[in-house]
Amino acid sequence: MLSPKPWKLDAIVRLAASVFLCVYAGGLLVPVLQASTTGKHNAQLYGISGLAFACLTVSMVLLWRPWRLEKAVRQMVALLICFYAGVLLGAFALRSASPVVPSVRQMVIAALSFQGTALVFVHLFVRQHQMTWRESFGFANQWPQAIMLGIIVACFFLPLGWGLQWVSSKLIVMVPRLHLKPEEQQAVQTLQMASASFQRVALGFVTIGLAPLAEEILFRGILYPWLKQAGFPRLALWVSALFFAAVHMNLVTFVPLLVLALALTLLYERTGNLLAPITAHALFNGMNFFVLYSFL
Repeated sequence: MLSPKPWKLDAIVRLAASVFLCVYAGGLLVPVLQASTTGKHNAQLYGISGLAFACLTVSMVLLWRPWRLEKAVRQMVALLICFYAGVLLGAFALRSASPVVPSVRQMVIAALSFQGTALVFVHLFVRQHQMTWRESFGFANQWPQAIMLGIIVACFFLPLGWGLQWVSSKLIVMVPRLHLKPEEQQAVQTLQMASASFQRVALGFVTIGLAPLAEEILFRGILYPWLKQAGFPRLALWVSALFFAAVHMNLVTFVPLLVLALALTLLYERTGNLLAPITAHALFNGMNFFVLYSFL
């Protein structure tokens, strides 16, 4: 069973804000790199983006500095000013940028700015609670059984997930009033474009290694137990699952990912070891990765 976690609200807010800042900065970095490599230099884009990055960096520093009661108001005002300045400047910079062309580099940057930086801030989060990763996520709790259960769940869920995705794509087409078309995830489109071996290796690492580890820690390891211990066990199950499905931003895969998230949460609850859902998530991604390239 899942043991109680001492997660503090202020630590969770700091973690969420930090991940958001890094994801936003990563999204801003992509058009800047695209402009520099294609030769279409944009002085306005570079200048405004530089100011935006500076404001976002200051926001991050203020966010993780120790807060003293006598200076709390000034720190909060400074943080909000830098945060909103960085976001607004970033929005202006993106308006002046050329449309981003999907690429392997874009996906890698997106993964590093989200899942990669999330792991860094999770380390700080765990240290803030004076715990180890083993204590925080139960990694030492009957890990062979946890890994085996994760493999079993992934094998059972894979055909169900494919079936749910097929049904979702058909239902979307059957509702003409919505004017929606089933589209593959941008990550899948990027995987299909990757032809070089080193590109596929990089995307494989992101898809099978980095994403499952970071996402399971964020959604199952931190968000779910925090909401559950706040007195909302059913809400915790559904909210963490809905967030997980929504963050992938694809209508066709929303229901399959929602069901997967529910299964992974129950698996974590059953084993008390986050290795179980991490293994299931990684194997699920790995199978999809292998099938995708097998039919290219």
